[in-house]
Amino acid sequence: MEDNKVVLLNWRASQFAMRVRIALAEKGIKYESKDEQNLLINKSHELLEANPIHKKVPVLIHEGKPICESLIIVEYIDEVWHDKSPLLPSDPYQRSQARFWADYIDKKTMEKVLGDKHFFGGDTNIGFVDVALVPFTSWFYTYETWGNFSIEAECPKLIDWAKRCLEKESVANSLPHPHKIYEYSFELKKKLEN
Repeated sequence: MEDNKVVLLNWRASQFAMRVRIALAEKGIKYESKDEQNLLINKSHELLEANPIHKKVPVLIHEGKPICESLIIVEYIDEVWHDKSPLLPSDPYQRSQARFWADYIDKKTMEKVLGDKHFFGGDTNIGFVDVALVPFTSWFYTYETWGNFSIEAECPKLIDWAKRCLEKESVANSLPHPHKIYEYSFELKKKLEN
Protein backbone atom coordinates (compact mmCIF):
# COMPACT_ATOMS: atom_id res chain seq x y z
CA MET A 1 0.00 0.00 0.00
CA GLU A 2 1.28 3.49 -0.84
CA ASP A 3 2.17 5.46 2.28
CA ASN A 4 -0.02 8.47 1.42
CA LYS A 5 -2.96 6.42 0.14
CA VAL A 6 -6.26 6.85 2.01
CA VAL A 7 -8.16 3.62 2.70
CA LEU A 8 -11.44 3.25 4.55
CA LEU A 9 -12.33 -0.09 6.11
CA ASN A 10 -16.02 0.26 5.72
CA TRP A 11 -19.41 -1.38 6.06
CA ARG A 12 -22.13 0.17 3.93
CA ALA A 13 -24.88 -0.03 6.57
CA SER A 14 -22.82 1.35 9.46
CA GLN A 15 -23.92 4.80 10.59
CA PHE A 16 -20.44 5.30 12.00
CA ALA A 17 -18.75 4.51 8.69
CA MET A 18 -21.25 6.84 6.98
CA ARG A 19 -19.91 9.68 9.14
CA VAL A 20 -16.44 9.12 7.74
CA ARG A 21 -17.66 8.83 4.14
CA ILE A 22 -19.48 12.16 4.47
CA ALA A 23 -16.43 13.90 5.97
CA LEU A 24 -14.20 12.57 3.18
CA ALA A 25 -16.75 13.69 0.58
CA GLU A 26 -17.09 17.17 2.13
CA LYS A 27 -13.32 17.53 1.92
CA GLY A 28 -13.18 16.08 -1.59
CA ILE A 29 -10.71 13.39 -0.52
CA LYS A 30 -10.34 10.39 -2.82
CA TYR A 31 -10.03 7.09 -1.00
CA GLU A 32 -10.22 3.37 -1.48
CA SER A 33 -13.18 1.75 0.25
CA LYS A 34 -12.73 -1.79 1.50
CA ASP A 35 -16.11 -3.14 2.52
CA GLU A 36 -16.38 -5.70 5.27
CA GLN A 37 -19.01 -7.95 3.72
CA ASN A 38 -19.58 -10.39 6.59
CA LEU A 39 -18.78 -8.10 9.48
CA LEU A 40 -20.93 -9.92 12.03
CA ILE A 41 -19.70 -13.38 11.08
CA ASN A 42 -16.17 -13.06 9.73
CA LYS A 43 -13.95 -9.99 10.12
CA SER A 44 -11.10 -9.51 7.67
CA HIS A 45 -7.49 -9.93 8.72
CA GLU A 46 -6.89 -6.32 7.70
CA LEU A 47 -9.64 -5.07 10.05
CA LEU A 48 -8.39 -7.19 12.96
CA GLU A 49 -4.87 -5.88 12.40
CA ALA A 50 -5.94 -2.23 12.00
CA ASN A 51 -8.34 -2.20 14.98
CA PRO A 52 -7.24 -4.99 17.34
CA ILE A 53 -8.96 -3.44 20.38
CA HIS A 54 -12.55 -2.98 19.15
CA LYS A 55 -12.38 -5.05 15.95
CA LYS A 56 -14.96 -2.87 14.22
CA VAL A 57 -15.38 -0.39 11.38
CA PRO A 58 -14.78 2.30 10.46
CA VAL A 59 -11.02 2.43 10.29
CA LEU A 60 -9.26 5.07 8.22
CA ILE A 61 -5.78 4.15 7.09
CA HIS A 62 -3.71 7.17 6.11
CA GLU A 63 0.02 7.16 5.46
CA GLY A 64 -0.02 3.51 6.49
CA LYS A 65 -1.42 4.27 9.97
CA PRO A 66 -4.88 3.23 11.20
CA ILE A 67 -7.22 5.72 12.89
CA CYS A 68 -10.23 4.24 14.72
CA GLU A 69 -13.57 5.46 16.11
CA SER A 70 -15.77 7.53 13.81
CA LEU A 71 -15.74 10.91 15.57
CA ILE A 72 -11.98 10.69 16.09
CA ILE A 73 -11.60 9.88 12.39
CA VAL A 74 -13.80 12.84 11.39
CA GLU A 75 -11.68 15.16 13.56
CA TYR A 76 -8.52 13.68 12.03
CA ILE A 77 -9.86 14.31 8.52
CA ASP A 78 -10.75 17.88 9.49
CA GLU A 79 -7.27 18.51 10.91
CA VAL A 80 -5.26 16.87 8.11
CA TRP A 81 -7.23 18.52 5.31
CA HIS A 82 -7.91 21.74 7.27
CA ASP A 83 -7.82 23.95 4.17
CA LYS A 84 -10.92 22.30 2.65
CA SER A 85 -14.49 22.86 3.97
CA PRO A 86 -13.84 23.02 7.74
CA LEU A 87 -16.14 20.82 9.79
CA LEU A 88 -15.17 22.15 13.22
CA PRO A 89 -15.34 25.86 14.05
CA SER A 90 -12.04 27.71 14.46
CA ASP A 91 -13.12 29.30 17.76
CA PRO A 92 -12.05 27.03 20.67
CA TYR A 93 -15.34 27.51 22.57
CA GLN A 94 -17.50 26.78 19.52
CA ARG A 95 -15.28 23.78 18.74
CA SER A 96 -15.81 22.44 22.28
CA GLN A 97 -19.56 22.87 21.85
CA ALA A 98 -19.54 20.96 18.54
CA ARG A 99 -17.61 18.12 20.21
CA PHE A 100 -20.06 18.10 23.12
CA TRP A 101 -23.10 17.84 20.84
CA ALA A 102 -21.47 15.20 18.63
CA ASP A 103 -20.87 13.11 21.76
CA TYR A 104 -24.44 13.80 22.90
CA ILE A 105 -25.87 12.48 19.61
CA ASP A 106 -25.11 8.91 20.51
CA LYS A 107 -27.30 9.27 23.60
CA LYS A 108 -30.19 11.70 22.94
CA THR A 109 -32.43 13.37 20.34
CA MET A 110 -31.26 16.64 18.88
CA GLU A 111 -34.40 18.45 17.71
CA LYS A 112 -34.37 21.11 20.46
CA VAL A 113 -30.67 21.80 19.90
CA LEU A 114 -31.22 22.37 16.16
CA GLY A 115 -33.75 25.12 16.83
CA ASP A 116 -34.41 27.17 13.70
CA LYS A 117 -31.00 26.68 12.10
CA HIS A 118 -30.73 24.89 8.74
CA PHE A 119 -27.80 22.77 9.93
CA PHE A 120 -26.15 22.21 13.28
CA GLY A 121 -23.03 23.72 11.69
CA GLY A 122 -24.92 26.93 10.77
CA ASP A 123 -27.32 28.14 8.14
CA THR A 124 -25.32 27.34 5.01
CA ASN A 125 -22.84 24.53 5.69
CA ILE A 126 -22.93 21.22 7.43
CA GLY A 127 -20.45 20.80 10.25
CA PHE A 128 -19.09 18.28 12.70
CA VAL A 129 -22.41 17.72 14.49
CA ASP A 130 -24.30 17.26 11.20
CA VAL A 131 -21.72 14.70 10.04
CA ALA A 132 -22.05 12.86 13.35
CA LEU A 133 -25.87 12.68 13.28
CA VAL A 134 -27.03 12.43 9.66
CA PRO A 135 -25.98 8.78 9.10
CA PHE A 136 -28.58 7.64 11.62
CA THR A 137 -31.30 8.96 9.30
CA SER A 138 -30.58 6.10 6.87
CA TRP A 139 -32.03 3.77 9.49
CA PHE A 140 -35.19 5.85 10.16
CA TYR A 141 -37.30 3.94 7.60
CA THR A 142 -36.24 0.63 9.17
CA TYR A 143 -36.98 1.86 12.71
CA GLU A 144 -40.37 3.16 11.61
CA THR A 145 -41.28 0.00 9.71
CA TRP A 146 -40.21 -2.44 12.42
CA GLY A 147 -41.58 -0.24 15.22
CA ASN A 148 -44.74 0.92 13.42
CA PHE A 149 -44.35 4.61 14.30
CA SER A 150 -43.46 7.89 12.59
CA ILE A 151 -40.28 9.80 13.42
CA GLU A 152 -41.61 12.77 11.45
CA ALA A 153 -44.68 12.97 13.69
CA GLU A 154 -42.44 13.05 16.77
CA CYS A 155 -39.52 15.13 15.42
CA PRO A 156 -40.58 17.19 12.37
CA LYS A 157 -37.65 19.63 12.60
CA LEU A 158 -35.20 16.74 12.61
CA ILE A 159 -36.79 15.27 9.47
CA ASP A 160 -36.67 18.68 7.74
CA TRP A 161 -32.99 18.97 8.70
CA ALA A 162 -32.33 15.46 7.34
CA LYS A 163 -33.92 16.43 4.02
CA ARG A 164 -31.72 19.54 3.81
CA CYS A 165 -28.64 17.43 4.54
CA LEU A 166 -29.60 14.99 1.77
CA GLU A 167 -29.58 17.91 -0.66
CA LYS A 168 -25.81 18.06 -0.07
CA GLU A 169 -23.98 15.89 -2.59
CA SER A 170 -21.49 14.76 0.05
CA VAL A 171 -24.33 13.35 2.15
CA ALA A 172 -26.51 11.96 -0.64
CA ASN A 173 -23.59 10.06 -2.18
CA SER A 174 -22.36 8.71 1.17
CA LEU A 175 -25.56 7.28 2.61
CA PRO A 176 -27.25 4.13 1.34
CA HIS A 177 -30.91 4.38 0.40
CA PRO A 178 -33.16 3.69 3.43
CA HIS A 179 -34.84 0.79 1.61
CA LYS A 180 -31.42 -0.88 1.18
CA ILE A 181 -30.89 -0.62 4.94
CA TYR A 182 -34.33 -2.14 5.52
CA GLU A 183 -33.53 -5.01 3.12
CA TYR A 184 -30.25 -5.57 4.94
CA SER A 185 -31.98 -5.59 8.35
CA PHE A 186 -34.62 -8.01 7.07
CA GLU A 187 -31.92 -10.40 5.75
CA LEU A 188 -29.97 -10.11 8.99
CA LYS A 189 -33.10 -10.88 11.01
CA LYS A 190 -33.70 -14.02 8.92
CA LYS A 191 -30.09 -15.16 9.43
CA LEU A 192 -30.26 -14.59 13.18
CA GLU A 193 -33.55 -16.50 13.46
CA ASN A 194 -32.05 -19.61 11.81
